Amino acid sequence: MEAIPLTSLLPEGFNPRQYKVHFAVWNQVKYPIDVLASNPEEWQGWNSWRSVKDDFNREFVFSVAQDKHDATLWLFGGIWEVLERRSTQQAHSYTVALREDLMGPFVRRLWIRHKRSGRNIRRTMESVLPTMTVSSILQEPFAGDPFPGHDRINHSLADLQAVVTQARADWRIALESMKGVYVIHDKETGLRYVGSAYGDTGIWQRWVTYAATLHGGNVGLKALLEEKGDEYYRTNMRFALLEYWSMRTDDDHVLQRESYWKDVMHARSLGHNKN
Repeated sequence: MEAIPLTSLLPEGFNPRQYKVHFAVWNQVKYPIDVLASNPEEWQGWNSWRSVKDDFNREFVFSVAQDKHDATLWLFGGIWEVLERRSTQQAHSYTVALREDLMGPFVRRLWIRHKRSGRNIRRTMESVLPTMTVSSILQEPFAGDPFPGHDRINHSLADLQAVVTQARADWRIALESMKGVYVIHDKETGLRYVGSAYGDTGIWQRWVTYAATLHGGNVGLKALLEEKGDEYYRTNMRFALLEYWSMRTDDDHVLQRESYWKDVMHARSLGHNKN
């Protein structure tokens, strides 16, 4: 099927030479698509940031956020009018305002296909527009990755933090009334930590604690965080469920299964468990 050019959706009289495109990518802490989905004020800040260069030196900024799973897929984040430019570098030196009258209904709904060339994330519109096509248009604005199923969780701590920040109801409902045994594995080293949620604390609340503290109060994970730092930790530590049961399940059973998985995965001798 022939691709639909992005130009077919642009406003009448659209002049690409008035625009810079902001290809927002992961900043080593947060994924732009999570920010776009959950925090309009913070997303505005992403589009007001000045680096060393005066990149947003045109009237408008056409903003898009990169998908976490496909580097050629971008979610439309709005057209921003640049009202003021200040010379301070590495700061929010642009004053920008979202132009709802310019493609406003497509914000968080329009997926654009584009393969970047080079590392520059701020490009002139006319240089990239010919290779930008319409991938799809969502019926509802994108609100974050949906809950994948208990047996398909394999998410980084950064992903988990985004879910908690967004207060995703589908994730919370699926996990808050479940006890379980989980594994946190370091994708860089392969070392694991096995933990559990039992008592009155469901899996959701236990993982909310990880999102807030990063280490969840665990001695071995605290040591790793101190050694590797926040950025490494958010990126490389991934969460998955090994087993899960209703809240009626006896706590002794949960703890026995936790111990079993610690043995199976050598989480004490070759991982981050200290007991």
